[in-house]
Amino acid sequence: MKTALLAAAAAAAFVMPCVAGAETGLDALYEREQQTLNTVPERKLISFFLFGGKSAKPQTVSYSTGWLDAQPAATGNEEFSCLAEALYFEARGETVKGQFAVAEVILNRVKSGAFPGSVCGVVNQGTGGKRHQCQFSYNCDGQEEVIAEKQAYDRVAKVARAVLDGTAGGLTDGATYYHTTGVNPRWNRSFTKTARIGVHLFYRDDRYQTAAKQ
Repeated sequence: MKTALLAAAAAAAFVMPCVAGAETGLDALYEREQQTLNTVPERKLISFFLFGGKSAKPQTVSYSTGWLDAQPAATGNEEFSCLAEALYFEARGETVKGQFAVAEVILNRVKSGAFPGSVCGVVNQGTGGKRHQCQFSYNCDGQEEVIAEKQAYDRVAKVARAVLDGTAGGLTDGATYYHTTGVNPRWNRSFTKTARIGVHLFYRDDRYQTAAKQ
């Protein structure tokens, strides 16, 4: 009997550290999962967990300031901040539809394989080099980036949030370039013009397929 008790005690002493270690590992895994879930937009979580695997009906976008003003205040991570900033400096004077189109170009670049694979990488490409030699001119025009128009920023931030959430798309037919109608750069002859929206013309580089063209 004494031998059996000693054996049981030894087994318990061996198992308990393993259980404690397993619980510690599970706690760490749970914490990582919570951190990941916190970065996922609420509407995507809702659609993912719907009974029967049915997806939520996509939100209908109205390309108007009235629709934007009715949306909740937009927040997000660094990728969101980079996109909102780019829209503010590149397209805040555009129509709402034009702002969505510019945001779509940035995401098309991310997906194309011909540009950096993140929103911030695309927006900041070429910065730190020569003046006026970066992809988005506000980043290398020698002027400090100051967001002075709060209402304009709040609106383009909502555009950024909607585009990142997959609410809208397909406006530019896979475009990865654009310019205003007031200029006629030589590079546009190398690409396929896909759309004119507001004061911008949009172009696609047919050597690369974006998700919009697949």
